[in-house]
This record gives sequence, structure tokens and C-alpha cells, in this order.
Amino acid sequence: MITKRIIPCLDVRDGQVVKGIQFKNHKIVGSIVDLAKKYSQEGADELVFYDITASTDGSTVSKEWVSKISDVINIPFCVAGGIKSVNDARSILNLGADKVSINTPALENPNLIRELSLEFGSQCVVIGMDIKTIDGKSFLFAKTGNELTAHSTEILALDWIRKVQKLGAGEVVINSMNQDGMKNGYDISLLNELSKVCTLPMIASGGAGSDDHFINVFANTNVDGALAASIFHNNEYSIQDIKTSLHSNKINIRTSL
Repeated sequence: MITKRIIPCLDVRDGQVVKGIQFKNHKIVGSIVDLAKKYSQEGADELVFYDITASTDGSTVSKEWVSKISDVINIPFCVAGGIKSVNDARSILNLGADKVSINTPALENPNLIRELSLEFGSQCVVIGMDIKTIDGKSFLFAKTGNELTAHSTEILALDWIRKVQKLGAGEVVINSMNQDGMKNGYDISLLNELSKVCTLPMIASGGAGSDDHFINVFANTNVDGALAASIFHNNEYSIQDIKTSLHSNKINIRTSL
């Protein structure tokens, strides 16, 4: 049986890890390298780094900190932020990242998904999906790293999943903007709605506030992993705390217990 993954998420802005609520009012929470090393040592299954301003200001993720990350951790990690071409992705992967994640660049140029998949293999290509549910419909949002630039694409999440699968994506991260930073649980209904059409590994994101939320998302959806930020950054729970609870509830995870 495939084990479920616990994945700390580190939003990066100006060389620091930050965290906001519903993609607004970001505050600095710590050093990229220090937090990456901490989470790796605590037993994270992988890490995800989002340079949240790269797509909004037209830049690409900073290679300096990517290189430093690969020197201090021994678990897989994924990097996102303004990756607009095969060459952009190659430079990040060559520095040690295992995957690249694209969101706004894929929405602006869907064929980029196919290009990356053909060049590096679908296992390296993650599609980030920032989704806001409005009047019962779930839409993709772009340029979400800045609340002034964030906007609806008017693309339905279900339609986008169908498309990225055909283009060669290897995994999708479902980030509920409604739940982001609220700490009242993952968006179970959204995840189950999307899983009806999704044939790729799916990662839940947005809303984790307790160990029960991890238990709930794994017990009541078919997601392969759960992303979380605030709960770990604020030292409310350690990764081992979460894994101990999951293990006690017979959720299949990688553990030293």
C-alpha cells in the first residue's frame, strides 16, 4: 500500500519564509534553510517551496537558496515560482530539486506542461491549482502571490484537471483559497469533487489546523498527501505529532514508530 505523504509548505518572499491568511497579509516566519533542515530532520516526506512573488513580478525563483536547500536536506523537494520554460526548469532541477511546480505559467501557456513532461518526465511536473469556490463553482486563480494581482481565470477546476492530465502532468496540488490559513480543516468536498475526474496523485492544501484535520482528509478522500504551513511554522504540532496520530488511526504513513 502506498504511504500517505506529509509535506510542509514554505512560501518564500525576498529570501524569507512567510505565511498569510487566504493569500493576504503575509508575515515573516523564518529562514528558508533553517526551516527546511528542521522539517527534514523531523521526518517530513518531502518539502514544497513557493516563491510567491516570482510570477507576479515577472522574475524566476532564486537559484541561490535552491542550491542551499539541496545541501542541507536528504528528502525530495519541489520548487515553484515563475518557471516559464524548459530552461528555467532545467536550472532548478540541476541544482537538486526533484520536481518543479507551475501554476500561473501553465495557465498562460498550457503547452509548457507537455514540454516539461517530454523533457524531464511527468514525475517532475507538478501543477499547482489555487482554487476559490464562488457560488458553488470552483475557479482557478492566477498570480496569487500578491493580493493586488490575484484574479480569477474563469477556468473551472474540473476542466483544468482534465486538461493538465492530457498534457502530461504528473501530480496536482489542490490549494483551497477559501481554507488557506483558516486552520479549520481541508476542503473535503472540493477534493472529492475533483477526485471524480483526477487520475493523477493529488495533494491537499489549505486549512490544516490540527492532527484531526490530517486524519479527516486521509480517511475521507483519496488524496496522496497533505500540505501544511502554519501548523508547523508556529510550532503548534511537529511532523512526528501528526504522524503519531495518523499511525494510531491506521493511516498508512512512513514512520520510524
